[in-house]
Amino acid sequence: MQLFNQLHPDWKQVLEPYRDSIRRIEDELRELDIAPRPSRVFRALEQSIESTKVVIFGQDPYPTQGHAEGIAFKVTKEVSHLPASLRNIFSELSSDCGVTRIDGDLSDWFNQGVMLINRILTTEVGGSLTHADIGWKEITDAVAKELGNHQVVALLWGKSAGEFSDNFQPSLRIESAHPSPLSAYRGFFGSKPFSRCNNILKAQGKTPIRW
Repeated sequence: MQLFNQLHPDWKQVLEPYRDSIRRIEDELRELDIAPRPSRVFRALEQSIESTKVVIFGQDPYPTQGHAEGIAFKVTKEVSHLPASLRNIFSELSSDCGVTRIDGDLSDWFNQGVMLINRILTTEVGGSLTHADIGWKEITDAVAKELGNHQVVALLWGKSAGEFSDNFQPSLRIESAHPSPLSAYRGFFGSKPFSRCNNILKAQGKTPIRW
């Protein structure tokens, strides 16, 4: 599996103190049927830190076989029935920016410097939050802390993502309810995260995201 080797060199340096913890997690996952597949676990950390302008935090991967891609909320173009949270994200995007997405492949966001990363990086296929206590939170805490040192704009959706709030300056964080059907109507819809994010990027002198 060799998870540590999946990391961009920037993230290898940041997470070097956690190498043993990552190895322990890897040992625990070795015989399990996990989502995303082992080669995709650290997909969100394959870009350089300096290229990262925005971070969107999710909770944990989609548990449906073939859905989780190692990039939070993303699915492949072949997935025709989008997960409910992603449908709600696209609904808000349409309302906020007038943008219509036809599939769930968010690679274009990722390639523009939007990190999409879950609080917990794996789960067992068929079950949500099954790996909530195997050590991932320590790793993603370190990721959030590092991003906060680089003026990255943080979109914090839901309670789990809100745990990262203190790592980001108030002017650089956009917080709301999670886009899950259970909570989207309690503050995600109408929060305009995409246009607000681009306004912050423009104020920083950075190129806005083509959502």
